[in-house]
Amino acid sequence: MNAALLDGIVNAVLYEGYMLYPYRPSAVKNRQRFNFGVIYPRAYSEAQGGTDPWTMQTEVLVQGDGKPQCAVRVRFLRMVDRSLAKLRTPTRELSLVTEQDIEKVERLNLKDQVLYAWQEAVEETIEVTEFDLSALAAQSMQWPFRLSATQTREAVRDASGLIVGVIYREKATVAGTIELSSERLDPGVFRLTARISNTSRIESLVTREAALSRSLVSAHTILEVRGGEFVSLVDPPDPCIIFALACQNIGTWPVLVGQEGERDTMLSSPIILYDYPQIAPESPGDLFDGAEIDEILSLRIMTMTDNEKQEMRQSDERTRQILERTEALPTEQFMKLHGALRGLRTIKGERP
Repeated sequence: MNAALLDGIVNAVLYEGYMLYPYRPSAVKNRQRFNFGVIYPRAYSEAQGGTDPWTMQTEVLVQGDGKPQCAVRVRFLRMVDRSLAKLRTPTRELSLVTEQDIEKVERLNLKDQVLYAWQEAVEETIEVTEFDLSALAAQSMQWPFRLSATQTREAVRDASGLIVGVIYREKATVAGTIELSSERLDPGVFRLTARISNTSRIESLVTREAALSRSLVSAHTILEVRGGEFVSLVDPPDPCIIFALACQNIGTWPVLVGQEGERDTMLSSPIILYDYPQIAPESPGDLFDGAEIDEILSLRIMTMTDNEKQEMRQSDERTRQILERTEALPTEQFMKLHGALRGLRTIKGERP
């Protein structure tokens, strides 16, 4: 499996909707963000009547006459609450700052920049040790996980070096279980089930933002096999069609990834893909809005005002990279975004 190819696909959908054009926290669409593939805490989900799920399930087929060995990884975004405070009296040492010295604010205005409160994100990966499908068919396996809460603070200094504000970053505890089970459907054919549950402790009547901080956001399941191969659920071979139709994938969509014809890796994504998805070679980088509209997003970024670009640059490291990459885009590369024809072939003996 080509790890770089897999990472490119995963990253493209992992950050889908993370921040949308115009890439500023002050924009309405980014103050009330729509996140894909969220596995919410159970208490919050049940309080919402189950409309916001607390589980995600992937079912795939594996063919192997021997003893296929599988591995499972879950990748997702973990939200980081970024809050701001203004110092009533500037100082030079962060260790001297107390709660009485600060005033919590939504926006921190400095001479050369404006900082905003925001929900950032960090990538997390939970890896399950390799397991034998035959043994799993006899005994299911549970893999509990727990990501601890953390709190950090960062000094904001003015041109003279005085601390005039503080950035607080807080990650809440995220806990749950990955449950794995297997069933032998036919000689040499197994159904592998991976079910992710979020059991993080949380009050049921909380805001969606508070629930997101304890959720698995944009959750993806990556499955790999040795000594066997996965069966395409998009285009299964005739002997496996009935088995493929019976697979229950809840909140996710598994497809084969890698080079055409490889069957050792599947990506189960909350966004519907086709087997062997690819990133367009013309794409200059992630835009969080789908690679199909790189050209129009790049054009719109170029038309933003200086103040809008300043907010985009200072709100998030990833959006800063988008802005700098777009502004530095060579004309010849930009023209390649306009469109491309692929897969043309000659049709003989047929008329339109």
